[in-house]
Amino acid sequence: MIVIDAASPTPPYEQLRAQLARQIQDRSLTVGTRLPTVRRLAADLGLAVNTVGRAYRELEEAGLIETRGRAGSFVTAAGDQALEQAHRAARDYATIITRGGIDPAEAIRIVQAALGQPATP
Repeated sequence: MIVIDAASPTPPYEQLRAQLARQIQDRSLTVGTRLPTVRRLAADLGLAVNTVGRAYRELEEAGLIETRGRAGSFVTAAGDQALEQAHRAARDYATIITRGGIDPAEAIRIVQAALGQPATP
């Protein structure tokens, strides 16, 4: 289920992109799943067609979905690959943090800052 918060400072296209990416990466949307058309999803969510189109384009640029012309947009296997790549990067980061003697709480704050999220206390 996709929920767009009109009061959020995050633009609607980014809310949509992030929620779909999360669903692809946690396998709620499996490889081969056909996504709703841009027009259909825009109507369902009360968004402009261009807003949904931008989210789909960014997902396609990230390799998480592919558009097959009039057949529609589908979840690709790249979502699994992106998740594995993130796990490898996390292991590498953990090694760097450990070798550098950096406190794990500080390491988490560094990641949160890199993701543009507020640091947790």
